Amino acid sequence: MGQVRKVPMRTCIGCRQSKNKKELIRVVRNKEGNVFVDLTGKMNGRGAYICADSNCLEKAIKSKSLEKTLKIPKLEIDVIEELKKQLGDGNE
Repeated sequence: MGQVRKVPMRTCIGCRQSKNKKELIRVVRNKEGNVFVDLTGKMNGRGAYICADSNCLEKAIKSKSLEKTLKIPKLEIDVIEELKKQLGDGNE
């Protein structure tokens, strides 16, 4: 009999729902203070997870939960654009 592996769960900072880690997009802040999207989910630094849903992204931006979670004063526009591109909303 094989062992059953535990599925890692993370909480979306937009909708506050706990989901499978693979379903979420990770945003990371490294030691230098640079913020970017982590597609691998394995980069070093402080991470925040968000659903692949534009509504969750809007909630996270509006409530400033990305800034609070990553402990940064202000989220850069290029990071927001990269997240929108990942969600397929880059045209808006």
